[in-house]
Amino acid sequence: MLAGSLATVAAVAFPFVANTQQETNSMSTFTLPPLPYAYDALQPAIDKETMTFHHDKHHQAYVTALNGAVEADPALQGKSLEELVAVAGTLAPVVRNNGGGHWNHSFFWEIMGPDGGEPSAELTSAINEAFGSLDEMKAKFKEAGTKQFGSGWVWLIVGADGKLAITSTPNQDNPLMDVAGTKGTPILGNDVWEHAYYLTYQNRRADYLEGWWPVVNWTKVSEHFANANA
Repeated sequence: MLAGSLATVAAVAFPFVANTQQETNSMSTFTLPPLPYAYDALQPAIDKETMTFHHDKHHQAYVTALNGAVEADPALQGKSLEELVAVAGTLAPVVRNNGGGHWNHSFFWEIMGPDGGEPSAELTSAINEAFGSLDEMKAKFKEAGTKQFGSGWVWLIVGADGKLAITSTPNQDNPLMDVAGTKGTPILGNDVWEHAYYLTYQNRRADYLEGWWPVVNWTKVSEHFANANA
């Protein structure tokens, strides 16, 4: 089950987090990760224009602002992204918001892909135990994402007890943060900020959440689940 701090688990579980550790130096210069697929690869779930703006503009803005904040504060220099996220509640809003934005989006790109797939047998068993079925999990995930007021994220997490749960967070918070109402290791997450879906779905967030499932990379989600329980 989950051993050690959630931040430590995250570093082991997510290759993109390990990469942020490698890219840090005395000035903690963070970089925008490339998409692992073409901008139009997730259509029709996510259109090419949305993906281009979301990755190249919105995510880049978080990275740029985070680097600026770190450069201005010597106490933050040399810190990895997961180290910043873990203590977000103690940091200035500019670091919490943009550090969270960088972590969340790096995770988001990774758990999607054009080929979809199916959950592993182990993850399927855990989903069935927690929710009754995969369809029930999807319904609860959609409900949580639809009910999230304003901007935020919806997550499928492994809790400290090793069991699956669904939670949502406001703005760019995530369940690894010290301020999270429900803490755990994310294995799946969806961005419910309007910029993630508005060009295709307008204000129909529920339709976006429903139409998103075909581009979930279940192989990667299953890997995250296995790592969180290692």
